[in-house]
Amino acid sequence: MPASLSTCPKPQLEELQSALRAQYQRHCEANHALDLTRGKPSTAQLDLSDALDGILAGNYRAEDGSDCRNYGGLHGLPELRQLGATLLGTSAEQTIAGGSSSLTLMYFTLLFAKLFGLAGAPPWQLHRQPKILCPVPGYDRHFAICERLGIEMITVAMRSDGPDMDAVEALLAEDDEIVGMWNVPKYSNPTGITYSDAVVRRIAALGPRAQPGFLVLWDNAYAVHDIAAKGDPLTAIAPLAQAAGTEVAQFASTSKITHAGAGVSFMAGSQALIESMVEQLGIAMIGPDKVNQLRHVALLKAGGLAELMAGHQALLAPRFAAVEEALSAHFSGSELLSWSRPNGGYFVSVDTLPGVASRVVALAAAAGVKLTPAGATFPYNRDPADRNIRLAPSFPSLEDVVSTMQVFCCCVQLASVEQQLANG
Repeated sequence: MPASLSTCPKPQLEELQSALRAQYQRHCEANHALDLTRGKPSTAQLDLSDALDGILAGNYRAEDGSDCRNYGGLHGLPELRQLGATLLGTSAEQTIAGGSSSLTLMYFTLLFAKLFGLAGAPPWQLHRQPKILCPVPGYDRHFAICERLGIEMITVAMRSDGPDMDAVEALLAEDDEIVGMWNVPKYSNPTGITYSDAVVRRIAALGPRAQPGFLVLWDNAYAVHDIAAKGDPLTAIAPLAQAAGTEVAQFASTSKITHAGAGVSFMAGSQALIESMVEQLGIAMIGPDKVNQLRHVALLKAGGLAELMAGHQALLAPRFAAVEEALSAHFSGSELLSWSRPNGGYFVSVDTLPGVASRVVALAAAAGVKLTPAGATFPYNRDPADRNIRLAPSFPSLEDVVSTMQVFCCCVQLASVEQQLANG
């Protein structure tokens, strides 16, 4: 493929299109059933934590002597809260441990903030139209929560070191309806970038610039999910935010560490934020699954977490290397595609030429390859440039990742040539 299509004469483009259509037809005839849609752990990754089954050997007593089979303990087991605090760079006293999904805690946080207010702040529903800042491309489930709760989303561009903070600060200065800001600060979904120290410090200082009740939402889902031999460092936001007077709700889970559907989750924040969350949660539940929490303590203590993550790294690294190898082979030096090269996390973010992403996804689907819908990484599923696609290579086998990438690259090339010919 030429580096640029705009300089190709029409006969050459037509010849390229013919060759690519023949290649694409062969992919269609191969009866593929491939899927790169969501960042699920593979079966081999789940196998790494099978020691959870039976690990308690009938001993259900926590370190404080309480029986984990019984009611209570809304904050979660103290020993597990300490593990969560270590992940998030805060204290156990300001961390709670919950059930299998941090997304549930995020949903409740926004729901409680809107209806009742948190940490003594007024409810968001008192605003004419509460709004949240959303760095893009970003995480579709964050956007879905906002859309369901009627919170307007304002996009902010994601740069190589994090969100465009000049834009964030300007928006806060001009719009007093902004009540929060989403963040995936380490190996961001889907770009894979990690926020720089300077960006973390500016986010930690946003509180005094915003209206009362402003909440930084810090979804640190990939805190220990390194792929490269040397992972990215992330500055701890908690002490900086506390010094500045900014409320930060931090989240993490073991969903991509142990068994994805049977893990534990964490939330951390100021003492006032955590206690107001626990007060609200106490109306909805008696307590989390403390037996499962105790199982995780037994598995992850005494270096178990580091050993487990090394196992994940060994399984994920070849898959991400296969994605990089295919993209480099087909598009190195080309304007047709740019992509992220993350040191960790679960995704590779690619940008096609403007107006091409939706066509790539449709072509891939017809060839038996499922991709995350174009636009999913933007609020309301609308990518204004129609160019971003999220690739998730964790779940398929390495062989299937290699096959999928060949189909994907063909679809990008074909869709790009089609567009150039259409534009004449």
